[in-house]
Amino acid sequence: MFSFHLAHLPVTTAVRALVRPPTTARVPGLRHVEVMAGMELGAPVVSPRRLQLRRVAVFARWEDEAALEAFLDGDPLGRRLAQGWHVRLAFLRRWGSLAALADLPQEPGRSHPDEPVVAVTIARMRLPELLRFIHWGRPVERLVRDHPATTLALAAIRPPRTVSTFSVWRTAREMTDMVHGRSAVAQPHRHVAAMAERERRDFHHEFTTLRFRPLSEHGSWDGQDRRIPAQ
Repeated sequence: MFSFHLAHLPVTTAVRALVRPPTTARVPGLRHVEVMAGMELGAPVVSPRRLQLRRVAVFARWEDEAALEAFLDGDPLGRRLAQGWHVRLAFLRRWGSLAALADLPQEPGRSHPDEPVVAVTIARMRLPELLRFIHWGRPVERLVRDHPATTLALAAIRPPRTVSTFSVWRTAREMTDMVHGRSAVAQPHRHVAAMAERERRDFHHEFTTLRFRPLSEHGSWDGQDRRIPAQ
């Protein structure tokens, strides 16, 4: 199983987690983790909203739910994360590839078109392509951020190379429509155009998009304790 966490942390705690994240050797049942600083989708390139050290995002893979519970109860970082918000996730589909998650099948399960889904992207940047990535990526960020079908959409970064996005969608159909430029919004083809440019010359060393079924959510984020749409 997987989990995605958001928490407000003291700067020193956040920096320590970024520099020395949990490891599979230190945390029983942990199979992979990404610890990142929050980043506002669509924010100006030069802005404190582009690197929000006190707003920490953690994406993790676990052997089972008991391992996650033990981490939240007994690990110093886990106890901090338990005071924020997190969602527990069942893996549904993968596009692209990340070495750390190479064993994930492409499509072990299917989502119903009308059920909520969670999308997570993780990219390892080619630093010489950073300006191209920003040019093509920011319009997509705004598309996802402002889309009427997202109930939560944000980005995260772990300098210098890791960039991630996280979004909760009312339905799988609405997310798929966005990806293919079929949404009833202004400039619906922004995602299609960015993906075509990535195919022309890749921005990344590694890139994957993962789709999940939300299993349960816990805590609150920015004053809201209900981010997953009711079914």
